[in-house]
Amino acid sequence: MTAKPVFDSGCRQCPRLASFLDEVKAKHPTYFCKPVPAFGDADARLIIVGLAPGMHGANKTGRPFTGDYAGILLYETLYAHGFASKPQSLSADDDLSLINCRITNAVKCLPPDNKPLPVEMATCNQFLAAELQQLATDSIVLALGNIAHLAVLKAFSLKIKDYKFGHAARHTLPNGLILVDSYHCSRYNTQTKRLTETMFHQVFAMIKAEFLTSSP
Repeated sequence: MTAKPVFDSGCRQCPRLASFLDEVKAKHPTYFCKPVPAFGDADARLIIVGLAPGMHGANKTGRPFTGDYAGILLYETLYAHGFASKPQSLSADDDLSLINCRITNAVKCLPPDNKPLPVEMATCNQFLAAELQQLATDSIVLALGNIAHLAVLKAFSLKIKDYKFGHAARHTLPNGLILVDSYHCSRYNTQTKRLTETMFHQVFAMIKAEFLTSSP
């Protein structure tokens, strides 16, 4: 079986997304405007899966959750729980490092209105699947939002009915990985209090407990 590529920085398989990136690049010449690579520890036991790059966040900086509102809570929380060397991600070339953690997205390119089409999510899933299949069997996948949750299930050809999304839900996958769900740390969710800082920290406390339980 031929191994699937983990990432393709020149991917233009989705015509709508490729055209949109060209349009944004014309308006913002300094923006990254390419598929955004994962960021963090290559051998991490925790991989965080978001939805897609934000227009003025990852699409601008080239690093997931960097430059937008959602990244503020995420990186502060990672730092508080020992997964990041600093509480802020300012740019792709700052000296921040992640510790036993890596961040990626279900869709690697910026979608119009932050809404990828089902066909685009399906096309991009090959890259997420390759990333996840390289994880050690005692690793934890944190899905930020239902779309990321569904992308993880698709990556392993699992049935949606068997793994219902819910904030702080924990699922043991057939391959031994643990899938943990959280509401996305978006501005909308935090401002409406669907997701509070306390709720988000509780998810990471769960993850730290999983690490302690599975440590030899």
